[in-house]
Amino acid sequence: MAQVKIYGSRTVWGARRLEVSDAVHAALVGAWQLPPDKRFHRFLLLEEGDLVVPQRSEAYLVVEIVCFPGRTQRAKRALVAAMYDDVAPALGLAPADLEIVILETRRENWGIRGVSGDELALSYPVTV
Repeated sequence: MAQVKIYGSRTVWGARRLEVSDAVHAALVGAWQLPPDKRFHRFLLLEEGDLVVPQRSEAYLVVEIVCFPGRTQRAKRALVAAMYDDVAPALGLAPADLEIVILETRRENWGIRGVSGDELALSYPVTV
């Protein structure tokens, strides 16, 4: 399970949501073997002045991935690498304008499809 929150400027990214979502999801599918149909993305686009980011351009983007624990350090590094090697260039971002945060939350702290996350049967691995 992975849910993605994407923070950035509404002016810059508002019209490019699908492009951003496609690029980020391709990285998750490739690095973590998420199924292509398991895309849970939320855009938190901010107005001018609501995103204070010194020494970054107006295109600055934060991608926060909330997921179950279990992925190896290698898998997490592979995702970070894919974000910088594939996603940043696809979106025309300099490395300084893309930040990735992976937050692991214990399965029992999730509620999904009417059950606790630790009772949920998934069709894909979280231990890549």
